[in-house]
Amino acid sequence: MPMLFGYCLHLLLYASKGYKSAFAVIRIMKKEAAFYEKLSGNKVRCTACNRYCVIPEGSYGFCRVRGNENGKLYLLNYGMLEALQIDPIEKKPFNHFHPGSKVLGIGTSSCNFGCLFCQNSALSKSTRADDYFDPNEVIEIAKKYNADGIAYTYNEPTIFIEYALDVARLAKKEGMFNAFVTNGYMTDDVVSKMKGLIDAAVVDFKGNAEEKFANKYEIIMSNEPIKKSLIAMKNAGIHIEITDLVIPNVGDSLDACDSLTKWIYENLGEDTPVQFTRFYPSYKMIDYNETPLETLKKHYEIAKRNGLKYVYIGNVPHSKYENTYCPKCNGLVIERIGFNVEKINMDESNRCLKCGTKISMVGKPRLSSQEIINLY
Repeated sequence: MPMLFGYCLHLLLYASKGYKSAFAVIRIMKKEAAFYEKLSGNKVRCTACNRYCVIPEGSYGFCRVRGNENGKLYLLNYGMLEALQIDPIEKKPFNHFHPGSKVLGIGTSSCNFGCLFCQNSALSKSTRADDYFDPNEVIEIAKKYNADGIAYTYNEPTIFIEYALDVARLAKKEGMFNAFVTNGYMTDDVVSKMKGLIDAAVVDFKGNAEEKFANKYEIIMSNEPIKKSLIAMKNAGIHIEITDLVIPNVGDSLDACDSLTKWIYENLGEDTPVQFTRFYPSYKMIDYNETPLETLKKHYEIAKRNGLKYVYIGNVPHSKYENTYCPKCNGLVIERIGFNVEKINMDESNRCLKCGTKISMVGKPRLSSQEIINLY
């Protein structure tokens, strides 16, 4: 009886949104996945992320939203958004991709990681599905609020990749950009389909990509698939930025930071923006302290010493470390306060006004004073 009651509740909700047939919407709450292989015995192998879950009939992958029904893999929360919000691009956080622009951020539920420190556990640890948004409806909302692009964010977009790409195709037709906020654990097959649709990705390492940290606190075997995906995305022409969540005592090794930043320099290039992010106690690690600023400064210094030109410290508002500086003369070229771009000291070609050095930047920065609008 509770399941029937919930089903009827959804029908009323969909009918109230003006759909011609509530039952039609129910039928498209799920969609056959584009990324899987059929195996013997009605099993399937999901090929969206590097877990490559082998899923028996009637069961689910690690993410719990990709399930095997009668020998076919379905995305079970297709279009079921749990977050819908107008955000500054800096909140994602991008610092070198259309600074000052605003995006419509969308997210569903669940994740393909098992992070004990998750900063957004209300979504990532849930498989709840409340409301369906057709891809066309997402685009219309973005246009209504004059968004410059769509950000696939809040939870891991790889697990709802079919929906993300459907929205991305429509966004492109409207002249909008598409940006992924991701753990980078997608497969080469997914990256190949992202090419030409996804313009930028901010990839979040945790704990300086130290393997023992990944095993214990993220519940993944290795960070190597992430590094492989980063190289594939760069080769696909996707703009890349890196964040690294630094967690005191267990994920703040300076040796690991040295190794990670050297890898970024050698494989992604010296212009790759890197942000070291302050951890705040959350989920199953509420007994840990927030990251000391001094620890983050040491990470910053190591990254600069290893040749990276654009290094930031995140989750520390009103500090000089959220600004962009010229790598040649160290002049201030973009001043930020929180998520807002307050001052731009570059010409129309994104050159430093002080010395003329070309700043690595996608899009022309503009001043911003943007209110975050929670639409759902």
